[in-house]
Amino acid sequence: MPELPEVEVVRRGLADHVLDRQIASVDVAHPRAVRRHTAGGDDFAARLTGRTITGARRRGKYLWLDLDGGAAGDDAVLAHLGMSGQMLVVDSGRDDEKHLRIRFRFADDGPELRFVDQRTFGGLSVHPLVPAVGGGLLPEPVAHIARDPMDPAFDLDAAVAGIRRRRTGLKRALLDQTVVSGIGNIYADEALWRARLHWARPTEMITRKQGHEVLGAAAEVMDAALAAGGTSFDTLYVNVNGASGYFDRSLDAYGQADRPCRRCGTPIRRDAFMNRSSFSCPRCQPRPRRAHP
Repeated sequence: MPELPEVEVVRRGLADHVLDRQIASVDVAHPRAVRRHTAGGDDFAARLTGRTITGARRRGKYLWLDLDGGAAGDDAVLAHLGMSGQMLVVDSGRDDEKHLRIRFRFADDGPELRFVDQRTFGGLSVHPLVPAVGGGLLPEPVAHIARDPMDPAFDLDAAVAGIRRRRTGLKRALLDQTVVSGIGNIYADEALWRARLHWARPTEMITRKQGHEVLGAAAEVMDAALAAGGTSFDTLYVNVNGASGYFDRSLDAYGQADRPCRRCGTPIRRDAFMNRSSFSCPRCQPRPRRAHP
């Protein structure tokens, strides 16, 4: 699934192309695309028609579009990209994509915003903005999400303390979006490799220094991925213009099983982890004697 850099690439594209534009109409082509909007597709369209998009925002891996005040008050369009969701800005005359789910037309007759989703795991929904954990206003369903390491208001010491209070493996704590958001499977493996820490190290064994190092590494690797347009393993992860990122060429651990570690030459190891995989260097990231199962 898209992680923070991929979502930030999309957010920046939306900020460049849809801000301060009034929505003229919304067409919902597939009901699953608005299943999280419990009032249904007609209500979704009615609540957005005539509204102006005033912001494109993100916290962690969650993306939303702020709307101007209206009959519905201050609320936002929350986007769940799922496994294959794409937010595309395209000319209105372009042929419809095969998996087009939602179309936004604007009053200025400029480019459309289209939500395309091959696997239909994603979707859009409208929610009120409410006070969030860590401050700020977020759409109600994601108000519990903590700030991420790339957020200017991110509290590093508080995040490290939150990790050390957990009684779990380090990687599980890094993936806990209520502790620190935005770090998914790919960038957790990359951050752990950079910090030379094993994914199964118990959080109670993590020192403050190690906590600072792994979260600092997460910020560094995600910043590098962002500069490369994100990590794209197939054609489904694209920006608003349909272009893929290329950070996958720079990955040091994730997906590198049996390839030599770039630091020491030892073959990278793949382990099963939470129905997924973890990749690490057996030499640079030795498994602790007392590892969390």
